Amino acid sequence: MRITIVGAGYVGLVSAACFADFGHDVICVDKDEARVTALKHGRMPIFEPGLEKLVMRNASAGRLQFEQEIGPAVATADVVFIAVGTPSRRGDGHADLSHVYAAAREIGRSLTGYTVIATKSTVPVGTGDEVEVVLREAAPNARFDVVSNPEFLREGAAISDFKRPDRIVIGADSGAALAVMQEVYRPLFLNRSPVVAMGRRCAELTKYAANAFLATKITFINELADLCEAVGADVQNVAHGMGLDNRIGSKFLHAGPGYGGSCFPKDTLALLKTAQDHETPLRVVEAVASVNEARKRAMGRRIIRALGRDVRGSRVAILGLTFKPNTDDMRDSPAVAIVQALEDAGVRVSAYDPEGMEAARTYLPNVTMAGNAYEAAADADALAIVTEWDLFRALDLERLGAAMRHRRLIDLRNVYSRAAAEAAGFAYSAIGTGSPAVSASAGHAANVEPSAGRALAAAE
Repeated sequence: MRITIVGAGYVGLVSAACFADFGHDVICVDKDEARVTALKHGRMPIFEPGLEKLVMRNASAGRLQFEQEIGPAVATADVVFIAVGTPSRRGDGHADLSHVYAAAREIGRSLTGYTVIATKSTVPVGTGDEVEVVLREAAPNARFDVVSNPEFLREGAAISDFKRPDRIVIGADSGAALAVMQEVYRPLFLNRSPVVAMGRRCAELTKYAANAFLATKITFINELADLCEAVGADVQNVAHGMGLDNRIGSKFLHAGPGYGGSCFPKDTLALLKTAQDHETPLRVVEAVASVNEARKRAMGRRIIRALGRDVRGSRVAILGLTFKPNTDDMRDSPAVAIVQALEDAGVRVSAYDPEGMEAARTYLPNVTMAGNAYEAAADADALAIVTEWDLFRALDLERLGAAMRHRRLIDLRNVYSRAAAEAAGFAYSAIGTGSPAVSASAGHAANVEPSAGRALAAAE
């Protein structure tokens, strides 16, 4: 089939490369001239494992093209996917749909023959109705259908997720449109990937509901970790016991510094705004969003407490800056709030991340970026693991400690065992391991030394 994808960002680029790899003829359109030029020369605008090779293979085979002009690409397409950004709108937190509607307007001006327009961008329920209105205004006599086809890609595993999905959600109010979309995804039928057909509004809401529920699981286990610390339990054992119940499952039950990235923060907020507009508030999701934001800053206070006396002027090494491994995405990363809390308390920060340091410089201009983990640790009074890159799972702890001024390890991802860290001479604290003295709860601030208490106040 002939497919056009509007938007060469994360979702659009991964989708374009994978559709081309299925054998479809794909044109990926983006208004950013520099981005299109780079892609034509095989340079990726994002880091995603396997993406560069996939793009280059299909571009070389002639199945994948990158263009700036939307008109010719739409005119020849059987299906046009809208895959532009929908960030939180400045001021009120609603999803900013201006790029979606602008794309729909341009698509409408170029339609020839029956075309399916599929919204792959994450959009609030009812957006497809408005996209249809915009298209009809731009092309009163065109033959088209609008469907919702939300993506469920995990950064760092997007290609695998696209090619071996849990489900393919297609929100279509037309039998003809559903048939076209089933043909688009026919190569995946060999993997028995289920196509879940539903109404367009149902599909739009399914995406937000899924992300909000996963965010809830993360936040639940994070709060439970604080309780484990207070009562002398181990959250990893508790999570394991919970996860063996197949009604719950083990995924997203890993305690840490809170969720971030391009999806969960903005999608939970957009869902809340939609619910408020319809006077059906989602109290659980409201609590999830609030607790998660507070937790990130609390992780900075946890590190400050581990430093003890004379916090101002101390040096802390941060390992991992991106919101998760195998990406260079810094959007809403817990590392940003953590570092800002440390800097507010007068702490100097050095950091290392395998892929995220270039992007991190925009968010954290005062951080000293190091060439590797051991360089980041040089003369540090404490070291914190913030992102669980594989590279950080087998560090030489003796070498790491030898580079530091004081051997303090704050493991915000529970990568190491207490026994291994203490055998290397580290004072060790982790998440949810029954150590009330290093709890993230603000209620423990009164137990720290006066100098650390003043630093905590500055970090609040």
